[in-house]
Amino acid sequence: MNANPDVRPPAVSVIMPVLNEERHLRGAVRAILAQEYAGEMEVVIALGPSTDRTDEIAAELVAEDPRVHTVPNPTGRTPAALNAAIKASRHPIVVRVDGHGMLSPNYIATAVRLLEETGAQNVGGIMHAEGENDWERAVAAAMTSKIGVGNAAFHTGGEAGPAETVYLGVFRREALERQGGYNVEFIRAQDWELNFRIREAGGLIWFSPELRVSYRPRPSVRALAKQYKDYGRWRHVVARYHAGSINLRYLAPPTAVCAIAAGIVVGAALTPWGLVIPGGYLAAIAAGSIPAGKGLPLKARLQIPVALATMHMSWGWGFLTSPRSLAKKVIASRRPAVKAEDATAA
Repeated sequence: MNANPDVRPPAVSVIMPVLNEERHLRGAVRAILAQEYAGEMEVVIALGPSTDRTDEIAAELVAEDPRVHTVPNPTGRTPAALNAAIKASRHPIVVRVDGHGMLSPNYIATAVRLLEETGAQNVGGIMHAEGENDWERAVAAAMTSKIGVGNAAFHTGGEAGPAETVYLGVFRREALERQGGYNVEFIRAQDWELNFRIREAGGLIWFSPELRVSYRPRPSVRALAKQYKDYGRWRHVVARYHAGSINLRYLAPPTAVCAIAAGIVVGAALTPWGLVIPGGYLAAIAAGSIPAGKGLPLKARLQIPVALATMHMSWGWGFLTSPRSLAKKVIASRRPAVKAEDATAA
């Protein structure tokens, strides 16, 4: 990471966990290979047990470009895929990308520069949700609004600076090795948990709005509900595993679920005044969806309240129902997963 234009930038390994990604995989890999970056680059795709054409497409990508490689991930779980790809990769900078994420053209070059400028162990930017139909556009609007996700900078944007976590991430390999990679028991929230450990060890996590990755939202209400239920469930595991890692923003959805449920029960059994709470919530998300839907088609705007309620209620329910047994499994599993000898010099 040298500012001298005569010195070649460090080599980069892009790691990608995939499972049933036939819809977006080719585009995601093409966006990586088309990066405006002068350094050496490789792409390592960790293949889960897909039931669509993902493996076939990955094989075609390998045949088309020698920079692309694959590694098996028989568990199908994201943290195991990431660790397998890290172990199979060679370079000092590790870029995480998902199979449905599209890097902006100068993403890698900008991230490497920011690592040099800030001294951070991990840098990341904005999860730029973009939909391809009215429902996905509604979800994208909800995911990038403060009423949908609070003040999370990697969703809504903001000033560059130190952060608790970032979307995906561009890491110094030594930071990953020092922490033993991702904790394989965290089916969700593995990024937040890893970044927490890096910060606890004195490392800097840096957010910059210069970095942007396009993200495709879940295609249905059911898929979105499952995604956010899992988010809430595993964020509670992080809170149990790492004392002091919770804040008021994370407590808002479970509090809303409890308050709305209580209001409905009171309203149905005792007094109509109990319905003020759920009614107030519905009014709030309806009002919040107006600025969030600016510029979208009418059909997409009308679906934003549904997306907001699905995200809030599913996250809150997942948090409240997260079993304590998960934290026990996580604690028992803590051990190094990535070895230092897998690194090579730029």
